[in-house]
Amino acid sequence: MESGLLLLRVVLGGIMAVHGAQKLFGGFGGLGLAGTGGWLESMSLRPARLHAAVVALAEFGGGALLVLGLITPLGAAAVAGVMFVAIATVHWSNGFFNAGGGYEFNLLILASAIALVFTGPGKISIDLLAGWTLAGPA
Repeated sequence: MESGLLLLRVVLGGIMAVHGAQKLFGGFGGLGLAGTGGWLESMSLRPARLHAAVVALAEFGGGALLVLGLITPLGAAAVAGVMFVAIATVHWSNGFFNAGGGYEFNLLILASAIALVFTGPGKISIDLLAGWTLAGPA
């Protein structure tokens, strides 16, 4: 169980942190804040630069928190929130399948993040080392 939670946290968090770095810093071939802001502006999300910063920080910061197992519900909520908005604003109209730009992959990320809210980070986490038992619906 503990190895499974660690694997889920590290892979999910790592993927999200990299996506956030693309938006925040322009790393890994990303657009950076200016490019991400322009993309969001084209979808009528205004103020675009502010939205770009929020999305980038939620992905990067939420992902980093998940990798570390630090304040895990906050990291998971940030990731889940970004994915919910991505599904609603970008992917829903494209149908289910990712190949057509649909929400399939985003839904998997959303569900995985919510699962971590309910299970907690596991024993291999900073949360546990700090004595925090942060899990469940509360």
